[in-house]
Amino acid sequence: MRRFTTQSVTKNGISNLHEFARVNIRLSILSLVFAFSGTLLTPTVNAAETTAAPRDASQLKIASGSALLMDLQTNKVIYSSNPDVIVPIASVSKLMTGLVVVEAHQNMDEWIDVDISHTPEMKGVFSRVKLRSELPRREMLLIALMSSENRAAASLAHHYPGGYAAFIAAMNAKAKALGMTSTHFVEPTGLSERNVSTARDLSKLLMAAQKHPILTELTTTKEKTVSFRKPNYTLGFRNTDHLVNKADWDIKITKTGFTNPAGHCLVLVTRMSNRPVALVILDAFGKYTHFADASRIRSWMETGRSTNVPAVAQQYKAEKNLKGRQSGVVEASK
Repeated sequence: MRRFTTQSVTKNGISNLHEFARVNIRLSILSLVFAFSGTLLTPTVNAAETTAAPRDASQLKIASGSALLMDLQTNKVIYSSNPDVIVPIASVSKLMTGLVVVEAHQNMDEWIDVDISHTPEMKGVFSRVKLRSELPRREMLLIALMSSENRAAASLAHHYPGGYAAFIAAMNAKAKALGMTSTHFVEPTGLSERNVSTARDLSKLLMAAQKHPILTELTTTKEKTVSFRKPNYTLGFRNTDHLVNKADWDIKITKTGFTNPAGHCLVLVTRMSNRPVALVILDAFGKYTHFADASRIRSWMETGRSTNVPAVAQQYKAEKNLKGRQSGVVEASK
């Protein structure tokens, strides 16, 4: 490459040197412009890419039969697996129970008695809570949401304005108002397999529930000892979602569920890849599979990869064949 020196510059060389300098100046200015504009535009571009297709979905392996991840900044689906299959949702039903109770604006300090007389699904179901004992409505709602206490959920419905039947009607009316077109409730606990919904519908329930600070507080409480009266006794309760105890999870609202027909279920609002998301996981195999799937999905969001699914969970998923049912839903909608 030719070197420019003061000793070798000719008249023509001086001209070339000036041109060379002008080019360098223009390039420097352009570099500054691109660098500055890039600093401003890069987050927007990345956000758009994350919303549309953050990662290669083929790199995400989950054990659950149905799942959906929604970006709450844009209300767009980031990932879904069989999101429109109608399945039993077990105690995830209690999140709608809580929403109906809160929106009824009843006195949360009123003492109400434990009554399951209108919930035949409760027959033979064990509970430490004594029938006819009393607890403030707020505490009753707490143990129904945090610890999935069935007698508490049934009692909240019993003490609703208009009674138990009016409460179930309110659950279904709220589902309709939220656009949960594939959802139906017959009781407030989730013990009935006729309480059904879809992953897509439950994302709408999460979006509605997170608007109520009391539901955020109660569903994410780690543990609490509550005091009953008539007779007087205390019981300790813990959150059924152990993710609330993990420092690396920022859980805003959550509910778990399990029955044999429903499998293990988990719904929550949290942050992944520095954005608020709603996550629904339904029909998972094993006591911890739904939590493992939540971690797999978060890892995929943040790194583009996820861990493998155990063979026994894959076999369970194949036997349930929700993928085939999802295909049927899609065909029927055409």
